[in-house]
Amino acid sequence: MELSSHMILFARVVEKGSFSAAAREISHSPSAVSKQIAALEDRMGVRLLTRTQQGISLTEEGRAFYDRCAEVAQTVSETQELLESLSASPRGKLRVCATVAFGKAQILPILPDFLARVPDLSIDLELTDRSADIFTEDIDVGIRFSEQIDSAQVIARKLAPNRRIFVAAPGYVARHGLPKAPADLADHNCLRLSTVEKWNEWKFGKGDSAHSVRVTGNFEANSADAVYHATLAGMGISRISTYLVNDDIAAGRLVHVLPEHVQTSSAIYAIYPERRNMAPKIRSFLDFLTGHFGKVPPWERQPQQASA
Repeated sequence: MELSSHMILFARVVEKGSFSAAAREISHSPSAVSKQIAALEDRMGVRLLTRTQQGISLTEEGRAFYDRCAEVAQTVSETQELLESLSASPRGKLRVCATVAFGKAQILPILPDFLARVPDLSIDLELTDRSADIFTEDIDVGIRFSEQIDSAQVIARKLAPNRRIFVAAPGYVARHGLPKAPADLADHNCLRLSTVEKWNEWKFGKGDSAHSVRVTGNFEANSADAVYHATLAGMGISRISTYLVNDDIAAGRLVHVLPEHVQTSSAIYAIYPERRNMAPKIRSFLDFLTGHFGKVPPWERQPQQASA
């Protein structure tokens, strides 16, 4: 037994007034407790207790030693209470990293609701399209698309499907017309992502009919958010996720181009470092995200009809 454990046991024996009373509290036999105290005395080289028929009494050295043991026992008890309180409710700072477009469109709007549920928690949110390392950068939760997850060490929880479609602004369509087939994209200004070249190979069809079109145009950006706003401005045709554009299509701000072609190979995930002994702040945020997005995410749900 370590010295600190011996000291805590010694303090308990003194406070309970006997070996038997202390033994009952920790579910040990009185003889086992007595042997541990004897071993402590041998270790310290002094007698700490005097055994009498009425129980025990402290020697002079024992009284001085008890004061220190009581401090250790109190510190350990307070530490245990602190850890129990931390494991009971989310608190502290939660570091979250998300892509710019998804973070702005889908994460920021729901954070007030989440923070209202966990008043002892604060959030440090980084919006970036770079490949952040959640291990080395001390990130609690990362939100990424399936094709961005390149580490087998992370744990991933699916939040929502990610359907990508092709859109353009009405002004662009009025000037240049609509492509009738994927091959017609060669005659259109297509907006590109500069960060991942393979994302500029737009895939069409399935199985034996699957093929890719490498698109070109006079504008590219390092963020899907920038491509989205460039599309709204009428600069060209883009391939973009429905979580960004479904409302714009419904409102007439964007036109669904090549509507028979929808790409469904991607999904949106929350990634985190560990499954075991997960901090309450991480668990509460993951549960909130999965509850909010659900099997059918908000941007894919049909609006409810008002009752008569």
